[in-house]
Amino acid sequence: MSIQRILIYPEDCLKKVAQPIQDFGTDDLKTLVQDLLDSMYDAPGVGLAAPQIGVSLRVAVTDVNWRSEGAEKQHQVWINPEFLWKSEKTEITEEGCLSLPDMYADIERPSALRLRWFDVVGNVFEEDFEGFQAVALQHEFDHLDGKVFIDYVSALKRRMMVKKLKKKYFS
Repeated sequence: MSIQRILIYPEDCLKKVAQPIQDFGTDDLKTLVQDLLDSMYDAPGVGLAAPQIGVSLRVAVTDVNWRSEGAEKQHQVWINPEFLWKSEKTEITEEGCLSLPDMYADIERPSALRLRWFDVVGNVFEEDFEGFQAVALQHEFDHLDGKVFIDYVSALKRRMMVKKLKKKYFS
């Protein structure tokens, strides 16, 4: 269990569709989840997906409240998540991403959703989410499909953001 390097866009793993977990309860899966949590809390972020640390598997972690004053850490593990429903009602939220440091954009997403996912030992869950939790889940699960939030901005803004990232991190 350790803090992993978070990949910076446009590294290749961030653009690939991640593979589903087939074997639950393994030591490798438990280690991956702990590495994600350690890395997310160290960054600090409120979510992290496996592709962001170079592992192309459908695993993500979130803890949307831990950075609030007085809040305790209460993480959630999401394995092979699947959206069952998304609301027609949307909201616009300013998003940032650990793989796009210091970049932010207003992104419109459905404001509520129903989700099915597994935990680390293979138990299946279904639940409805709304507000910031719903936005955070959509953001993290985009990573599992090879997307980042700048895929939702205009081509001009995206080119400017990528240019800044390449200059700062890849020159």
